[in-house]
Amino acid sequence: MKKNRDQFIEGQIELFKVAESLEKEKIIGVDLEGDSMFHYHEKVCLLQISTQHQNFLIDPLSISDLSPLMDFFRSREIIKVFHGADFDIRSLYRDFNIEVNSLFDTQIAASFLGYKELSLASLLRDKFGINTEKKYQKKDWSQRPLSPSMLSYAVQDSSHLIPLSRILEKELQSQNRLFCVKEECELLSKVRPAQAIDGPLFLKFKGAQKLDPRTRAVLEAILQLREKQARKMDRPPFKIMGNSAILEIAKRKPSSEQELKEIKGLSTKQIKKLGSSVLAKTEKAMNLKDNKIPEFPKKKKKTALNKPGASEYVNKLKTWRDNTANKLRLEPAIVCTNSQIQSLVNASPETIAQLREMREIRNWQRKMFGKEICSILNTTI
Repeated sequence: MKKNRDQFIEGQIELFKVAESLEKEKIIGVDLEGDSMFHYHEKVCLLQISTQHQNFLIDPLSISDLSPLMDFFRSREIIKVFHGADFDIRSLYRDFNIEVNSLFDTQIAASFLGYKELSLASLLRDKFGINTEKKYQKKDWSQRPLSPSMLSYAVQDSSHLIPLSRILEKELQSQNRLFCVKEECELLSKVRPAQAIDGPLFLKFKGAQKLDPRTRAVLEAILQLREKQARKMDRPPFKIMGNSAILEIAKRKPSSEQELKEIKGLSTKQIKKLGSSVLAKTEKAMNLKDNKIPEFPKKKKKTALNKPGASEYVNKLKTWRDNTANKLRLEPAIVCTNSQIQSLVNASPETIAQLREMREIRNWQRKMFGKEICSILNTTI
């Protein structure tokens, strides 16, 4: 495989020239590096774009305006190959308001071909015998200058995406599944950054639902303390205090430094820096009036399965799904998710036309499985 030329772009005029040249391409590979392991607000620190002959490493920390790339990414005439694009699509929109059209995700492609190992490293090893380095995966990409070895590492993925996509596309065409991947990629290109949760921090904390109200109050107090400290120090919250230590604090409710020392996962340095604040927040939470303890929002009632014999139809569809997945050598959730099965039983479409009205079901699913699904739902149990 021919090695691409690398060009590091850190000026606005250079970027305009790159954007102009990219608009002449038919297909490119894209990857990016961020700093989520090192800062409170993560950001894109390097954008790698590979053509068939050249790798462009674009530095958004030294270029104030990436808008010259917007038309290129928005163009439907140029295919943009990513691997596991969800994070990248969200990040490009969050940081630069860049929308991506004509996406081809090699991870989605591999999943529709039944590959068990979906990582890019595994696919590159399988298809090209390439063993990719991962030693810079957890580096702080916001640091400057970037060493030549880091820049070389940064393009090792994007530079192989075009040839990989061509191999996977041929395999998809031979199995008549390319249209499925195109639809999934079109939907993925529309994802956007998640909105911040308006409410207590424990809503996103694993295991919080199992805690009693008073323990939950302590948990929320310590989470708020960690968040404030993380924002102040510009560090990810998990580097201020780990979740396991916070959960144990909430459960044990320490009232002295000695009790803090017994908490697993709390270092001497953390106790010295945050110990007094943790104890104060814990005490305050313990003294909260019951009606001041934050609650989980009331859950929306799940839509009941109204169809007579609903559970039997669910089981029939799951059996069909699993058998079909086995026949196609796919993961069952690719064929049809449990959530989709629940929606199908509730709606009970009798015809393809009625199935077409269900937003939960993809067009490719209707085309491949519509008749079988309707047949199962029309069967008398």
